[in-house]
Amino acid sequence: MTRQTMLIRDSFEQVRLAPQAIVMLFYGRLFDLDPSLRQLFKIDMKLQSKKLADTLGAVVDAAEKLDALIPTLRQLGRAHATYGVLPEHYDTVRQALLWALGQALQEDFDTETRAAWDGVLRFCSREMIAGTVG
Repeated sequence: MTRQTMLIRDSFEQVRLAPQAIVMLFYGRLFDLDPSLRQLFKIDMKLQSKKLADTLGAVVDAAEKLDALIPTLRQLGRAHATYGVLPEHYDTVRQALLWALGQALQEDFDTETRAAWDGVLRFCSREMIAGTVG
């Protein structure tokens, strides 16, 4: 297991028991960063929150073999495009997730852990955006 994978898994284990907290932090920050994104969420936020927590869990579980997630991430990107998600929104989502993880993990979200998460989130964003082209 790589150091990056270990950091992601260990940090996610700390929030896995209460994923609603990180998800609510995330959405609060997301809408603070870009209030226009609120209009993209047409379904119940409780259901949306569960979907996000499940997706994060799947990414963490596949952290050692992220390439295996490429088809799923590209399909997810295509689906999000139909909801009105634009490529530039992914950076805002990444920023909000990093902030939420930092708030939840506090001192355990050190520079190395943040960098590990940033790399994984950038990979996911890149593949989701790739699913919307061509």
